[in-house]
Amino acid sequence: MIAAAGRSPLDFLWFLPSAGDQRYLASTDGARAATPGYLKQVAIAADQLGFSGALMPTGSHCADAWITAASLAPVTERLRLLVALRPGLTLPAESVRQAVALDRISDGRLLLNVVTGGSSELLARDGIFLDHRERYEQTAEFLDIFRALGRGETVTREGKYLSIRKGRLEFPFVQKPHAPIWFGGSSDIAREIAAEHVDVYLAWGEPPAQLKDVIDDVRARAAARGRTIRFGVRLHFIVRETEAEAWDAANDLIRHVTDDDIARFQAALARTESVGQARMRDLHKGNRADLEVSPNLWAGIGLVRTGAGTALVGDPATIAERLEEYAAIGIDTVIGSGYPHLEEAYRVAELLFPHLNLVNGPKAQEAAPQFPFTTLRQAAAS
Repeated sequence: MIAAAGRSPLDFLWFLPSAGDQRYLASTDGARAATPGYLKQVAIAADQLGFSGALMPTGSHCADAWITAASLAPVTERLRLLVALRPGLTLPAESVRQAVALDRISDGRLLLNVVTGGSSELLARDGIFLDHRERYEQTAEFLDIFRALGRGETVTREGKYLSIRKGRLEFPFVQKPHAPIWFGGSSDIAREIAAEHVDVYLAWGEPPAQLKDVIDDVRARAAARGRTIRFGVRLHFIVRETEAEAWDAANDLIRHVTDDDIARFQAALARTESVGQARMRDLHKGNRADLEVSPNLWAGIGLVRTGAGTALVGDPATIAERLEEYAAIGIDTVIGSGYPHLEEAYRVAELLFPHLNLVNGPKAQEAAPQFPFTTLRQAAAS
């Protein structure tokens, strides 16, 4: 169990598949559309099972994160809603008003995930044409204004990308001074922004020994500014009662993935400017022959998926040990996912959660309906 002396409990969130869900990668067999009803099922299940929050992704391929989150706030009770802030798409004054509205609707359950974006090709679809460094410079200006407004200041700024004159937020956040800000980025400028502005720094699931260098660096940059921040990791999970069953499930997930699929996807991925995405790609190098890049850390998802490309694969006790290795380097937050997300939420909660010391574990279990998880599964599917 993750409960080492002096170590914080683990904050475990889930992922909302607002671009659609799958049973197999590179196949439509068993695929599910991101209908409002299905997203509601996943969110209610995560809420009842004891996950502390849900990440809503963003991009032209996803249902809008803000409207989706607003629709889920009334049907969930404890689930925090991790919603994307998009510098360059919305001005900070409008973004902070939207954030306050959702924080108030959800009674203080809003979390903010700042997404700068790593692909000029994809960002152009949204009308953003800045290069990599310019995008992050704009993000820094955005967060400076957003946070000042959130603190209740009257804000005047004249920036390279963003300006505001005597801006003020009239309705305060429920959370003080504002909803927590989460952010991920592996480049040097991204780490500087994290050190200056954010509450939680997010990384994709690299091997712990490799990820430790990133965390140590960001922590040192924050300390130089007199700040402390928390650290989280984004991982997929394939948990089964035995190791053999888990690895069979991992191999089954990519049963339809062909070498041509991998080649096409990796060629497209090579065009991104994202440093974090390059680090993910370097774990497998497009080679499906040796995908266990660290004990129980499997890079098969990254063969044909952007973003988080690794999964922890194994039986519950073993995966809990691997999470302890992440905790030892400073990780206190996990955003998990699995295919399909409804069923895998139950597997993670039923099999893995009893091995973990969770932030809201006991509270969530006390508040949850007192009937078996199998009944919860039926209720979520109805």
